Amino acid sequence: MRRVSRIAVAGVATAALAVTVSACGSSSSSSSSSGGDKNLGLALAYDVGGKGDQSFNDAATAGLEKADKDFGYKSAAVEPQDGESDADKVQRLETLAKKGYNPVIGVGFAYAPAVKEVAAKYPKTTFGIVDDETIKADNVADLVFHEEQASYLAGVAAAKATKTNTVGFIGGVDVPLIHKFGAGFKQGVEDTKKGVTVKEQYLTETAQEGGFSSPDKGENAANGQIDAGADVVYAAAGLSGQGVIKAANEHKIWAIGVDSDQYKQDALAKYKDSILTSAMKNVEGAVYDLAKSVHDGKPETGVVRGSLENGGVSLSHSNPAFESNAAIQDAVKKAEEAIKSGSITVKTS
Repeated sequence: MRRVSRIAVAGVATAALAVTVSACGSSSSSSSSSGGDKNLGLALAYDVGGKGDQSFNDAATAGLEKADKDFGYKSAAVEPQDGESDADKVQRLETLAKKGYNPVIGVGFAYAPAVKEVAAKYPKTTFGIVDDETIKADNVADLVFHEEQASYLAGVAAAKATKTNTVGFIGGVDVPLIHKFGAGFKQGVEDTKKGVTVKEQYLTETAQEGGFSSPDKGENAANGQIDAGADVVYAAAGLSGQGVIKAANEHKIWAIGVDSDQYKQDALAKYKDSILTSAMKNVEGAVYDLAKSVHDGKPETGVVRGSLENGGVSLSHSNPAFESNAAIQDAVKKAEEAIKSGSITVKTS
């Protein structure tokens, strides 16, 4: 089960931020509709899975920590609650903006309605939304990625690594964003090696059902695919992906990580030899760059998209077994060059 309303803070005392968050709807004498007189730093409002997912949210945290170090900020990061509504998200973002955090970033597409509403109320505060490009506002940066491109490369690696000619994809939630991961992976497999079966499964229909936050669901799904012959399994499922990696390790097959370089994650260290590679997207860089743009007085706005071309997405090379496999390396390199040149167009659905 997801932990409830845990607050993670970078550079601010936990108790102090707890008071801030619990004071939703109130204002102080130093606050105005455009935020406080002094920029306290950036604020992250986490998506489901929260800090410690060793994936998406932790990548955003790394960006926050780098901004704090470089700019002397005392930033804040706040966890979601189980079963919360859009109104809860609105209240959270309003509180952060009132206290003077800038930028305020919703980590995940679920924040789109809240960011749209709150950004209109605080026009002098810059807002960011990760994985959504539907908000058109002068003070909002839509931080999005070509996830399908990195997933294609993961598919190439899987096709080269499989011995059973069966691989698996496990998506956290059955939504268009996660379909991009699955579509790219499947295309990469099929373009690389004919006759390989790709088993595809989504853990839940909605995020509220725990698709991104339930390692047990990921483990059960992976076990099912492994029992059906898969010897490489790629998960785009947030915290649930830890269960997929655990199952792969127990069955001595390959897992492919997502969002961050999961081979390097401390919480997954005992499984790392089973993590062939990770399809990464530079959420860390996107968060940091938005904070830097505000610090420099030239806030990013509009759609900011990461790709293979600009380094916003990539495939990790940390596992020596991956790095030393000439066949995989050659195939991945050729595919990456083809995507960058435009000779391969990766599907998103």
